[in-house]
Amino acid sequence: MKVPLSWLREYVRVDATPEELAARLSVSTCEVERIVRRGVPDTDGNLGRFRVGLVLEAEKHPNADRLQLCRVDAGDPEPYEIVCGAWNFSAGAKVAVALAGATLPNGLTLERRELRGRVSEGMILAEDEVDLGPDHDGIMVLDPSLEPGTPLADVLPLVEDVLELETTPNRPDLLSIYGLAREVAALFEVELAPWPGTEPPRDGDEKVDISVEDEEGCPRYVGRLFRDVTIGPSPVWMKARIAAAGMRPISNVVDVTNYVMLGLGNPLHAFDHATLADGRVIVRRARPGEELRTLDGQLRALDPRDLLIADPERAIAIAGIMGGAETEVTDATTTVLLEAANFEPVSILHSSERLALRTEGSNRWEKGVDPHLAGHAARLASQLLVETAGARWVGETDAQAALPDRARIELRPARASALIGLDVPAERQRAILDRLGFELDGDTVTVPTWRARDVTREADVIEEVARFVLDEVPFTLPLRRDVRWRPTPELRLRRLVEDVLVGCGLDEAYTPSLVASDPRADALRLPLPLSTEMSTLRTTLLPSLLETATRNREVGNDDVALFEIARVYLPSGEQLPEERWRVGAVVAGGFADAKGVVDTLLAALRIEPAVERGEHPLLHPGKTARLPQGVVGEVHPGVAQGWAAFELDLVALGEAAPDGVLYEDVLSFPPVLQDLAFVVGEDVPAAALAAAMRDAAGPELRDVAVFDEYRGGQIGDGKRSLAFRVAFGSPERTLTDEDAAALRAKIVDALAAEFGAVLRA
Repeated sequence: MKVPLSWLREYVRVDATPEELAARLSVSTCEVERIVRRGVPDTDGNLGRFRVGLVLEAEKHPNADRLQLCRVDAGDPEPYEIVCGAWNFSAGAKVAVALAGATLPNGLTLERRELRGRVSEGMILAEDEVDLGPDHDGIMVLDPSLEPGTPLADVLPLVEDVLELETTPNRPDLLSIYGLAREVAALFEVELAPWPGTEPPRDGDEKVDISVEDEEGCPRYVGRLFRDVTIGPSPVWMKARIAAAGMRPISNVVDVTNYVMLGLGNPLHAFDHATLADGRVIVRRARPGEELRTLDGQLRALDPRDLLIADPERAIAIAGIMGGAETEVTDATTTVLLEAANFEPVSILHSSERLALRTEGSNRWEKGVDPHLAGHAARLASQLLVETAGARWVGETDAQAALPDRARIELRPARASALIGLDVPAERQRAILDRLGFELDGDTVTVPTWRARDVTREADVIEEVARFVLDEVPFTLPLRRDVRWRPTPELRLRRLVEDVLVGCGLDEAYTPSLVASDPRADALRLPLPLSTEMSTLRTTLLPSLLETATRNREVGNDDVALFEIARVYLPSGEQLPEERWRVGAVVAGGFADAKGVVDTLLAALRIEPAVERGEHPLLHPGKTARLPQGVVGEVHPGVAQGWAAFELDLVALGEAAPDGVLYEDVLSFPPVLQDLAFVVGEDVPAAALAAAMRDAAGPELRDVAVFDEYRGGQIGDGKRSLAFRVAFGSPERTLTDEDAAALRAKIVDALAAEFGAVLRA
């Protein structure tokens, strides 16, 4: 959101610099991304060269048909001769003048120069030449009451500082200049101006026929009728503010609706009343097969879930999103129906997502606009329509259902201090809340209507106090008052797993639990998803981790290794899914890279690995292993290239890990190391061979590990050779060669009997 500071200071008079405002807001309210200075450079007396001028003479240039030669009084003893290419003014007009030596916003410095034989001593300015708007069709004609020589900066916002903010979704009240002014007033303890806008005189009592058929979708609809409307350009000050706030000025009526939306936060819409069938407005849901051509020229197929503004014959607007082309305000419009409504946010969000149509209005509605704001917006818009378009206000209907009651919350000041970690006196807490618009009766807090969506409990009220004292909280560790808490076994397991994986060089990632799709066809889908990208509860962590890892690689991070510990949601046959804690990881490389991390994790948990061939929809069918706790393997090349991954169930890991602390004696006698290679069938897992070797040799087989695999003509088709490195040892003595030979013979006999394994020479 872009906030012109001259507009903000109209609602709250604060002496702080832009940098001071940004610093305070960033700590307590929202992130200020940057401060932008728009307009005329204000260094080296440059602003003094921009003045109000009185055109004394305006005649055709003697040597050019398309130029005027003007004599302009700019407050100095002698008038200036200025050559101008615009013809929308004449002698007697008050205009904006830049004298020779002035530097324009585009960096151009004006000089006295000869144009077709006559010297021009400056420039008569159009809007775009001083960054006040897009218009270049003619020069700006100013208020005739202004005195020649008046500094132009006293009349127009030639220099404008703009704060660019990033607000959070829970604070729709900050999507307006007045809402931000309320925060600034509370932060700097200065007075907030009253709600802007004064009701103009009512010049009639005509009926405005409004029918709301869906009060849940539209709890309030204010319709005001204006006659004798003159469509034309907006005043320069209004166009300058709208442009500085990031929107494009269009015409006075449309600009009024945008100005009020930016200023107060309640989107408005204006219809050409003469185009409405019977002059009626109906708020309803779309009918099957209904279509509407919107203001952007697109013919849109509507859905019965879409909330519409209609007349008796057809749809005329998609509520809260965009109006229809057939009822838009044009240069021929003389009668305007002004809409100031309130729409239910979820319905607007779904329609906007389905239609792929986002507007400034829908962005505000979907976050939740204060339902009590429509009246304030209608009042300010009415005043501006009368002032800028010469309109007469002749009728109004305010159709509303029961608006929500304001929440009342009990605040315990002592509890607030404890949660904040700072002793904040009760009176100071109440003063902060009062400045923010909360009403207090003892320790009972009544939430203002503009904060109804995000302040619903005591902790939310305490947060309001906390954000105003954050810069006072000392940089110390918090005092633990409750020493009875101890981490649960589940939490200790998660922390141990985190430590091991970080030690293996992996970085922890956090990805959403909601995904666009899932490998399981029966994965649970949300009935009303926020978006298509977040519509399904995931049953595995791997797709999200793969997407994140791939995105890192695409921006140049090649050595990527990520893990995540989070819940997955398995269909249970009941209304609610079964939630399971999983640890998943994705590493750059092959099967051995992921398997090595798994082996390290199992060793740290003192779990004996039991590995067999496995499969997973995202992993390579020939390079995947299954464990009792999960799966590990290379990612299928059809899914992503160059990755290996694993996913393990934390509950299964906890159940497999032995209880208590186990100690093993450190052997002081050296081990006997041997390499044994066995020829077995392709379908015999290496893990099964290793387990049989341990059973055959007993405790004196201290370690066994596969280090090589061979296939070739020397061992025949359908066979493979697996080489194991074994370590024999005893805690009582050094084993002899004869001891090792006896243990090896037991292993050879056992593997031959169980698997038909043949020891290679």
